Parts: sequence; structure tokens; C-alpha cells
Amino acid sequence: MSFASFKDRNAIENEMPWKDRDIPATLYGQLSKTAAAFPNRPAASFQLLSGPDDKAETLTWADLLARTVQAANLFRKLGIGEDDVVAYVLPNSTETIVTLLGGAIAGIANPINPLLEPEQIAAILRETGAKVVVTLKAFPKTDVPQKVAEACRHAPKVQTVLEVDLNRYLTPPKSWIVPLVRPKNPGGHHADVRSFTAEVKKQNTTLDFADSAGDRVAAYFHTGGTTGMPKVAQHTYSGMIYNGWLGNRLLFTEKDSIMCPLPLFHVFACHVILMASVVSGAHAVFPTPQGYRGEGVFDNFWKLCARWKTTFVITVPTAMSALMQRPVNADLSTIKTAFSGSSPLPLELFHRFEKSCGVTVVEGYGLTEATCLVSCNPPDGIKKVGSVGIPFPYTDVKILSQKNGDVVDCAVDEIGEICVSNPGVTPGRTYTETAKNDDLYHHGKYLRTGDLGRIDADGYLWITGRAKDLIIRGGHNIDPADIEEALLAHPAVAFAGAIGQPDEHAGELPCAFVELVEGADVTEQALLEHCKVHVHERAAIPKHMTILDELPKTAVGKVFKPDLRKHAITRVFNVALDKAGSPARVEAVVDDKTRGLVAQVNLHGANSDAVGHVLGSFATQWEASR
Repeated sequence: MSFASFKDRNAIENEMPWKDRDIPATLYGQLSKTAAAFPNRPAASFQLLSGPDDKAETLTWADLLARTVQAANLFRKLGIGEDDVVAYVLPNSTETIVTLLGGAIAGIANPINPLLEPEQIAAILRETGAKVVVTLKAFPKTDVPQKVAEACRHAPKVQTVLEVDLNRYLTPPKSWIVPLVRPKNPGGHHADVRSFTAEVKKQNTTLDFADSAGDRVAAYFHTGGTTGMPKVAQHTYSGMIYNGWLGNRLLFTEKDSIMCPLPLFHVFACHVILMASVVSGAHAVFPTPQGYRGEGVFDNFWKLCARWKTTFVITVPTAMSALMQRPVNADLSTIKTAFSGSSPLPLELFHRFEKSCGVTVVEGYGLTEATCLVSCNPPDGIKKVGSVGIPFPYTDVKILSQKNGDVVDCAVDEIGEICVSNPGVTPGRTYTETAKNDDLYHHGKYLRTGDLGRIDADGYLWITGRAKDLIIRGGHNIDPADIEEALLAHPAVAFAGAIGQPDEHAGELPCAFVELVEGADVTEQALLEHCKVHVHERAAIPKHMTILDELPKTAVGKVFKPDLRKHAITRVFNVALDKAGSPARVEAVVDDKTRGLVAQVNLHGANSDAVGHVLGSFATQWEASR
């Protein structure tokens, strides 16, 4: 069922070629197969509030198939064909799951991060040509409906907006209060607005149209959204089902219960967990619309695991750090493993978590462009802490570098770019924008991930950094992970992010930002002294330290480095202007699509040429604000 070594992994792969495996070619075929095998077993559960006794909704596999088919039938009646797009801008809910699956059966499902700004949402809607958008009905304490309404005004192909009302998950008296305090429903766009629930209920529970004849693009997932406008990656049925097959073959059965507080716009939750459930019949549990970000989720997390008899916990490093600051206040005896992904897991954090929670951690690696899964530490074998394990069956990982104009394989333990080929990689068609696929593959087959790594003598993959995150100090490359690992070893540090701050001489100098453990007391100078001891490369010792109340993070828990860069640029530029006696000040740092980060400077009466003399020595560009 599982695997313990490279030998086990190879044995699975050697059974037969991937194309010869008896696997449904479409999502509808796979979902129907699982629903027929386990009709009355739980498929998916969702609860709006985080209490271990709060109201929850559970769909069996028969329920989920019926609801998904109804949604797919609705989308077809709204004009969605196999090449048309159903976008959703939703937090987690039962409707989110149904929209993803139904959208991918009727056409192409396009999950969109509800934390994005309206202009970014609109850019994705325009890029994908979405005809239908599923989003929230106006509800207290959320601005998602307002942002989507604004986005739809700038996405002319959107014809229908289907609204999900979260009030149905509440019980009296809260459900009585919401209509009294509900914000005014946003409008002002051209699309027809309907109730998602009401429209779905009108549909048949058997498919009204012929299923797709075979493999095709079934989902669009955007990447990033943290700098500029997101890129849109294309995912096929075969790539999605490959991820689900891995979960079924190596990890889950219909008897497992998976706690997944990750967002259903991200590949980790959608493909690694939901698709693995669709193939294996495992039960996926989604607590609160915001998952880990939901009110009370961290405080109640272990009690929620006890409620749902969790066997696998899905997490990310930032969530693990937060959980360690809470007591283990429930029976965790059913939990087999915690799976960590999204960003590299620092060694110190790994040891803290296992000691605090008593749960074994398995780290894995994946990325949106590869439809997701790439490698994992063997659940039943040797776990090399800090590595992301060995490649999954049918996944070929190479460490490549360019030398003298040629692409060459790196030696054992030599750092280069991680490049991947597997059933989830579609050379030439990774992004919807054709130009973005240029120079994205080596040898016409291997996806260039942009991640730096190495493969050791035992075949384990180690991520050493992000090519674009390298701090380049006077031509010398510094891996920010070295600084972050050292800081996370300090008992007062909960989260750390290292970046290169602008420097007029070296181009960049390393600096660091930290968020402290609750109740901790340490100075920035003390942390700098700590780095002098624990950062082993002298050139990598941070030149500046900033303690923030909370580090900016993405929806899946990664430290949001673009905001840190903006913070550092503002500080460095203003110090330089102050030293020069200039009244000018940086008001903001914006991400320009063609120039990158640009400082917007209020001259406050200063001469523009004089300001240019001060700031022109930095690589980061600037402009006078208007």
C-alpha cells in the first residue's frame, strides 16, 4: 500500500507503464467509480465554525456524486462547454468542492484566491475567459462579494454570477440575525445574478450530457498573485487523477479521515487531498471557510481531529509553528502522520513539532505547474529531515544547470535547478499564455521549477532555495534559507524571512524579518548577535533585523517576501534620503509588470535631479509620485 524505499518506489513503477494502468480517463468516470464502491461512506465534511461540537455537513460519496452532477448539468445549461470556464472565488465550503468537481466535468474549473485584489481577480477572469463565476452572497465580515462584483465589471465575458449563501450553515439564533445585519448585495456589473443552491436543486442527478471522450484540460490554477498579475497553469484530467492515484496507492484508503484546513483554490488541497479522496474513497474534512486562518481553528485544532477521528493531518510550516504554541488538549491516538508542504520545513521546527505534539511529520514537495506532487519522504521508510524525500512513481526529477551554453546534469549533491517530468507536466502547454512557456523546459520534457536543489547519494531530493530568492551580494549568491534556519533555532522566533535589501555598493545585502513566539521578549540587536554565531557564512550574516508583530503570509502559509522587499526598500531609501538632507520620502513601493518593484517618492519640494543622484545608485527603480 505504502512505500518505504527507493526500491519500493521503483517496483511500483516497473509494474507497467503509466499509460497501461486501468484508470478512468475522466473525472466523472473516477468519481462514479468511487461512489459505486463506497456509496454510504463519508466523502467530505465542512463546518462553518471551529468548535468541536459546532454544526457540520457531511456528504457521502453517493451524495457528492449526485450534487456534483447537478452542478455540472447547471453549468452546461448556462453555456459551459468543454472549452469554457467556470471560475469560483470562494472560501472553503461544500459548494466549493461541488463547484470544482462539477466545473471540471462540464468544462474547465478555475479556482481563484479570494484574498486577491479586484484587479487581480479581473485579470484572471479575462485571461481564462470565464463565463460563469461562483462566489459568496453578501455576508457579515467578508468583502469577497464586493471584490468579485468589482472584478466582474472589468471581465466582459462573465455572463452569470452564482451566489453561495453561508447562512445555511448556521443555526438559530445566529441564522436569524444574519439577514438583519447582512451588507447590501453588491451589483453594478453586467452579469445575471442567481442563487447557486436554488439553481443546483433544479437539476437532474444523472448527467444530462455525454461525458468527455478522454483526457483534456479540466482546470486552470493561477500561480502566485503575490507579485504582479498571476500566471495561469493548465491542468488535465490525467494530471489530476495521477495525483489522486498516488494518494490512493501510497497513502489513503476509504477508512482514512484527512484533516485539511488548506484553501480550495490551491493545488495542495484540491489535487493532493481532494483528488486523493476522490480516487481512494477517503474522508476529507475542511474546518471553517478560512481553514487555518479561521477564528478558533488553532485553539480547537486537536479537538477537531478527535471529533473527526483524523488519521492524516495536512499542514504547512507556518501552521505547525502556531500549533506548537497551543496545548495538545485532545486524544490524538488515531493520527498516523502529519504531511507538510507549501514551503521547506526547517529542521528546528520539525523537532519542535514532533516533541510538542508527538505526531510524526512527513515532508513533501510539489508545485502548481506540475499539477502538484513531485516527491515525499517515505511514510514507512527513512525520513531524512529537511529533505523532501524521493520522487513518486512515474516522476522523473533531474538537477540541471547551464554551463557554457549547454544544459548538463549536476553531480550527486551538486546544487542546480530542480526539473521535473511526470504525468502532470504538459510541455509547451503549462501556462495559458503561450509566451510564458518559452524557455520553461529543458530537453523539451523537463519542467524548470525555478527551485534550487540537489539529489543525494540515496536519491533523496533537497530544496536549497529559490532561484529568484537568492540574495546576490556583489556577485556572491546567498541562500536566504541559511539565515532563516539560524533564526528559527532561536527560542523566541516563530517565523523568519530573509531577503536582499538594496545596497549602493554590493547591489544587495542580507536582511531579516521575524515574528516572535507569543510572549517572547528579545531585541533586534540580540537576534543579530545570534546570527553572528549561527549563520555560518560570514557574507550571509544579516545587516539589519526587523521584528514585526506578524509577518505577511500567503493563504497557504508561506512568508510573503514581496511585502518584506517593499518594507526594506522603503527603509533603505528613506535612510539614504535623510543622510543626504533631502525632504523627499518613499510613500509606497509598487510592483510594475515590466520594471519590477518601483519606489514611489514624494519629493516634498526637493529637486528631482538631486533625489535621482541619491537613489540612482541603487538597482531598484524609483519615480516621483503624483
